Amino acid sequence: MPQYLQTCIEPYLASFAKSFAAENYTAGTIKTYQSILRKVGYAMDVGGISPSALTLDMAGHVGRQGPRKKIGTRWPYRWARRFAQHLLDIGVTQPVPLTEAQQARANLLADFETYLVKHRGLSLRTIYHTLRFANRFLDHRFGDAMVDPGRLRPADVISFIEHVLAGTRRDKTIVTHVRIFLQYLFGSGVTATYLALSAPRAAKRWGARLPRHLSPEGVEAVLANVRDNPRHSARDYTMLLIMARLGLRAAEVIAIQLDDIDWRAGELLVRGKCGLHDRVPISAEVGEALSRYLREERGPAFCRTMFVTHRAPHRPFRDSQIVNAILKDALKATGQKPVTPYVGSHLLRHSLATQLVNAGASLDEVGDVLRHRSRTSTMIYARLDIDREIDLAAGCRDELVAQHRQV
Repeated sequence: MPQYLQTCIEPYLASFAKSFAAENYTAGTIKTYQSILRKVGYAMDVGGISPSALTLDMAGHVGRQGPRKKIGTRWPYRWARRFAQHLLDIGVTQPVPLTEAQQARANLLADFETYLVKHRGLSLRTIYHTLRFANRFLDHRFGDAMVDPGRLRPADVISFIEHVLAGTRRDKTIVTHVRIFLQYLFGSGVTATYLALSAPRAAKRWGARLPRHLSPEGVEAVLANVRDNPRHSARDYTMLLIMARLGLRAAEVIAIQLDDIDWRAGELLVRGKCGLHDRVPISAEVGEALSRYLREERGPAFCRTMFVTHRAPHRPFRDSQIVNAILKDALKATGQKPVTPYVGSHLLRHSLATQLVNAGASLDEVGDVLRHRSRTSTMIYARLDIDREIDLAAGCRDELVAQHRQV
């Protein structure tokens, strides 16, 4: 019998298991997690760390040092931190007091988060990334010292953006997140200078701004592959179908609730950006896919979210990366090369808009389908409209030349 089966954390494993059972995890999964934590407990015994002294950072370090279930997994690290949080919740450990500098930064970022939620109405994913880049910016400028936004200068903004862009493939998103933070600092009176104007713009050629899209045949191939591929499910097919036919964003798809569908009226309530709600009609194809998923696949979830995980506890998705993964797998299976190394779910949304433009729809009509609040958002498709007019003009010219030659 392995030595790590009886460790210092044994008295707390039962309460930890109950917290998982309350979330509808299966008994087998809970047993696996307990086995992983016993290995972490053995590492704590070897290192002389008692449960009452375990902090979140310390748990992460111990989890990385402990044996893994298989090569490449990070389960010991992740579950060690979750166990440390459980010990904190039940009062076995006490939170590590923050220094004055850490508390000041935490207060600033907490106020900034409130601003993002109440005044900007951003999605949870966007808020997460914006806060992360704001924190990295403060780290770059102040390090562990006391944060003093009044000392920020344009050179600090430029230096940080250059530093981040030097080691990443991201383009304008970094500048956008930092600019939002600088706008908040000026609007709240923390800085006397509007430093958002000093954030450099990410260069982008006009040709690169064309919407990345698939041909109508490519979209149908992707949907057929997900529908017929045994690796996928009715849930995966329904999510992609909604984006391809209705133009919803991935975040809007995973946010759909059971009560958002009006089956009698044939409408779907869309929980869009900035907390805005719209109603869109659903076709018979989409309604049939939704009905099949609800009848045959959706697990016994306690939440009202439409699309949930297949594995217990059948929770809503944390973010929309599941949609990107499904789409990337379908593109690979159908032999279609992604237009960019990063496959985003907006590919289907752009494909629908491009198909509408090529079919003769106006930009206003495209904006209505995509539920754009500003015409500026729809102007990305203007280039497609211009190219279509050029092709039509060229076709008319060739026809007139041919008629003139016949005469």
